[in-house]
Amino acid sequence: MILILTQSFDQHADYLIPRLAARRVQFLRFDPVDFPAQASLSLGYTPNGKIQSFLRMGQTVIDLAELQSVWSRRPQPPAPPPQITDPKIREFVRHDAITFVQDLWNGLPCLWLPGHPAAIQRAQLKASQLRVAAEVGLELPPTLVTNSREEFLAFYNEHNGNVISKLIGPAFEMTIGPMGFARYTEVVSKRDVAYAASIEYTPAIFQAYVPKRLELRITVVGERAFAAEIHSQQTHHTRHDWRRYDLSNTPHFQHALPREIEQRCISLVKRLELCYGAIDMILTPEGRYVFVEVNPSGQYLWIEQQTGLPISEAICDLLIAGQGAAS
Repeated sequence: MILILTQSFDQHADYLIPRLAARRVQFLRFDPVDFPAQASLSLGYTPNGKIQSFLRMGQTVIDLAELQSVWSRRPQPPAPPPQITDPKIREFVRHDAITFVQDLWNGLPCLWLPGHPAAIQRAQLKASQLRVAAEVGLELPPTLVTNSREEFLAFYNEHNGNVISKLIGPAFEMTIGPMGFARYTEVVSKRDVAYAASIEYTPAIFQAYVPKRLELRITVVGERAFAAEIHSQQTHHTRHDWRRYDLSNTPHFQHALPREIEQRCISLVKRLELCYGAIDMILTPEGRYVFVEVNPSGQYLWIEQQTGLPISEAICDLLIAGQGAAS
């Protein structure tokens, strides 16, 4: 049995599930937002320490201790039942439900893709990513993470104003009040420098601008690395951040990585205690491969559809094998 944790609208899960079904694999799709209102979870231990754990959704019951693997795609956190209307009680129930689910997930002795929830949380820390990437031999852009105006200005001047900025946390999963918030990687302008004092309110990541021949999306699945080149410099819209998607004007092709770069990417994902990671890199005009960041839950479907790389089949292989990333 494979457990797929994701929200109701998820194109990646919708695309992969028929491939699991074609292989006659048992699976269950579950979004933790339905707990505790529409599903129940139980966890117990026998005197000898054997785990007894069950997920119940209506008439469906699965023994979580017998799971082969879990694909943690894009799950939502547990939510209180709608009949609880008192805000303080709702917050109490929400907090307890999240704590229990995290505790339960981390105790399941099976493969997790991309990794155990605790490992995913650690792997999302961008400064830590850079340290591990350097340790496995990947080249980094000169980087500063700070809320110091003086440190920023010194870094800006050191690199002759050729500096980009980005958020410390996720760029596209942030909510401020009722509004969603997204911020792309941006080149630091002279106007930005005039407001350098505002840096003191919150830290940010600053990096020396790296000239690009190509940008690369390298999707690591277990011991395999699928590299795609993104010709982001062909349109001004994606010149500084290909996530400003302009697919009709941004060619994508399969890319043959040098063997040592491929092995370093696989080593990076392993060192982060993951079995999946979406790595962004830059190929410079001189042919240098420069690491940018790794997303433990990064999207891959558009890469597969644009290039034909068999990423979904590799994910199916890993989930069915159910080994190699359990801890």
